[in-house]
Amino acid sequence: MRVLCFGRFYDDIPGGMQRHIEHLFASLVGQVEFIHLVPSRDVQGTRLSLHGFPVIRKPSLNIDGSLAISPSLITEARRLHREYNFDLIHLHFPDPMSHLASMMLPATIPRIVTWHADVVRQRTLLGFYRPFLRRALAKAAAIVVPTPAHIESSAELSRVADRSRFRVIPFGFDLSRFLTPNTVADQVRRRFPGKRVFALGRHVYYKGFDVLIEAMKYIDPTAQLLIGGAGPLTDQWKGLARSQGVADRVHFLGLLEEEELPAYYQACDVFCLPAVSTAEAFGIVQVEAMACGKPVVSTRLNNGVDFVNQDGVTGITVPPGDVAALAEALNSLLVNSELRTSLGTQARERALAAFSLEAMGKRTFALYQDVLAR
Repeated sequence: MRVLCFGRFYDDIPGGMQRHIEHLFASLVGQVEFIHLVPSRDVQGTRLSLHGFPVIRKPSLNIDGSLAISPSLITEARRLHREYNFDLIHLHFPDPMSHLASMMLPATIPRIVTWHADVVRQRTLLGFYRPFLRRALAKAAAIVVPTPAHIESSAELSRVADRSRFRVIPFGFDLSRFLTPNTVADQVRRRFPGKRVFALGRHVYYKGFDVLIEAMKYIDPTAQLLIGGAGPLTDQWKGLARSQGVADRVHFLGLLEEEELPAYYQACDVFCLPAVSTAEAFGIVQVEAMACGKPVVSTRLNNGVDFVNQDGVTGITVPPGDVAALAEALNSLLVNSELRTSLGTQARERALAAFSLEAMGKRTFALYQDVLAR
């Protein structure tokens, strides 16, 4: 079974869509022959490998860290189809560039769309793109969503008339490395004494790290905030920490190596995902933190983020953009070790039961077979 998979990016800068595709490929090794086609974040192209599958990265013009313009993606997609004669095309939305490239391939190849989030920021672009997006959804052989909440919370998915084409396949993960104690965790604890709040993600507006930084003014002054990742807003958020008088307690860690991640999850007391927009539609980092037995403080976005972190079960949820509510939730966990332990234990149990790599691979392969049979 030959599948052309389009992705937004594939590089050293972490992102939820990229990580999901990595897990998808790992779950289907030996069952599917993937070719992964992505734009680069610059004008350099290259060929890589992901779980033994070829990754072809084409030069592009990076617009804002999330959107790339890459005409060569179109010509490469056509060339690859001549070489491989694909059985399926698997798209990951939102991604207008890969959608455009896929439109240049024969309409007889079934399209499967995994829906990650709505387009919520580029309103002008969305006005032009929406008719093409809705046509793609109307013609897709299947639309995969990781949670039922994705359907009704999406302005686009809620319009799809034929609900039989939806498939709920929760994102799956290899959580084994998060379950094993990481030796670096003790080093992290010594480096950042006191209570530790950890946040991780690309430094873009919808992550809401600015709200979290402002909340630090109202959090126990002995607590430290560790922010992993990088992006276009890094310098701006560093300036915000200085202006709020919390720069000595807010630590920007930069991009963390994959083998380091478990140490930071395990060393923290609370994990925080303070997203302010439904552009954050799931929050893979929540699952990773939960697998490490950590309670999560996240925002109520009425989508997959709430499906993962359940208020009062695996953590606490607060309204997005509410500095006071975020600070109150974090403080309630930082001062109450019994509550942290209780929610953290339940968080680990939920991560292992609901988000396994094996279950995702099995369901996805069954979907591929069903689409081809039809």
